[in-house]
Amino acid sequence: MTLSVCIRKRLSPAFLLDVTCDIEPGVTILFGESGSGKTTFLRCVAGLARPDEGRIAVGDRILYDAHAGIDVEPARRQAGFVFQHLALFPHLTAAENIGYGLSQRPASERLARTAAIAASLRIAHVLGRRPGQISGGERQRVGLARSLVTDPAVLLLDEPLSALDHATQSRIIADLRQWNEARRIPILYVTHSQREVFALGERVLLLQNGAIAADGTPERVMNAPAQESVAQLAGFENLLEATVVDRRPDAGVMVARLARTNVTLETPLVDAGTGDALRVAIRAGDILVATERPRGLSARNIIAGTISSLSREGATIRADVHIGVPIEVHLTPTSSTALDLRPGHDVWLVIKTHSCHPVSAI
Repeated sequence: MTLSVCIRKRLSPAFLLDVTCDIEPGVTILFGESGSGKTTFLRCVAGLARPDEGRIAVGDRILYDAHAGIDVEPARRQAGFVFQHLALFPHLTAAENIGYGLSQRPASERLARTAAIAASLRIAHVLGRRPGQISGGERQRVGLARSLVTDPAVLLLDEPLSALDHATQSRIIADLRQWNEARRIPILYVTHSQREVFALGERVLLLQNGAIAADGTPERVMNAPAQESVAQLAGFENLLEATVVDRRPDAGVMVARLARTNVTLETPLVDAGTGDALRVAIRAGDILVATERPRGLSARNIIAGTISSLSREGATIRADVHIGVPIEVHLTPTSSTALDLRPGHDVWLVIKTHSCHPVSAI
């Protein structure tokens, strides 16, 4: 069944959540900066917040209709909701927490369904323990099991894995993906993690200032943005001012000159004319570094520069390189050491055409 949402809700004089979309079965990621309206979106679907106007339905079942005066209470919406902060009952065992939403079912059914979902999420061994006696990852699985055991028609997940380490996240993501393949219900998943977007997402809705700024596959939304604001949210480190100086439609490319430099970049062709201003978005990790001018490469952009600074950021070396304007480059520590990179050294940057994304400057 499809989740259909068409709502408007004003949260302040300056902020209006205004979204219209159909959510098909599968995982749809809600992505955007803090304050963009993601959690309010989920709360409206769950019935925990009331829109000012609009309509929400799952298939033919109407959950909210402002015009018709329909507002189904949260407990009857068949919407599972997993918060970032789980709010598990500390005095109840994991089994009792999971089965809490089944209190109206016969005890035998409640126990059977609790055992089944616990087994599928690999937490059967903690059913007799209380939340304070199990790990953070196990608590998160208990919270997820509590929502899944009721067989929801819609699943709403609000940053459920943000407090967990990557290994635990990966295991829970694998379990959730497997559960979803068997059920195929609409799932709305809020996250700030690009890793989770690509690991789970089939579709991404990028929210900005209460509206949908981009809608598409994770690859298209996160790796091929059309607007500067979307590129910023998608984590592009370099947004370079440029002007279109040549268009080559037969080759599907164009050439842009970086502002205040003589440096040109070949980029994919977009709907921009010669002389138009735009930005070129480039991920720092998509730039290769050479200490000698490369030859015999398919990459079209080979640019001379000088290293301004080097710094360690976790498992990454950040190199700030001056090419007439500053540009950020990410390397592995091994690569940096092998090339003996130091501030003041001259280098060559190698950038593929399709790593340069022209975006509108808005």
